[in-house]
Amino acid sequence: MDQDEILLDAEERMEKAVEVFQGQLKGLRTGRATPGLVDSIRVDYYGSQTPIKQLANISIPEPQQIVIRPFDASTINDVVKAIQASDVGLAPNSDGRLIRLNVPPLSGERRRQLVSRVKEFAEEARVSIRNIRRDANKSADQSQKDKILTEDERDKTKEEIQDYTKKYEGKVNDMASTKEKDILEE
Repeated sequence: MDQDEILLDAEERMEKAVEVFQGQLKGLRTGRATPGLVDSIRVDYYGSQTPIKQLANISIPEPQQIVIRPFDASTINDVVKAIQASDVGLAPNSDGRLIRLNVPPLSGERRRQLVSRVKEFAEEARVSIRNIRRDANKSADQSQKDKILTEDERDKTKEEIQDYTKKYEGKVNDMASTKEKDILEE
């Protein structure tokens, strides 16, 4: 692989790691109702695990309430079961046409648990970014051995990979601290 391919691959993979982290954060409760709380729930729909957002309209009529209106009323019991089986920690109330989820305010203990989850997710994302850096550095070393890159080009490539690593770790840290503030402020 030449220098541009190595750098492009590393940047794309680091961006993907940040996107995964961002998705994990969306699923964490902050005391406010958001569609992200239920987006990751999968419902057994005719034998396949289907994301809830593909089966229903999700709305937020009040700051503390999520309303889920399935497109097909026959799936309402499956949606309720999926919500109960998930780790969201919300009790669904169904009237046969729609499901209401009341989001209670978070207790101090629950807030601390969520902050520690944010920190775990952030560390996983940083480890992933560092693993991508390691792989990219190995590719640069291999390209230099294969006479595709000179030593100077290899060193410059490694410096740029390190710059990407710092940039994406910074993004993860910023997102984590913002989410921690959201959780603790409510």
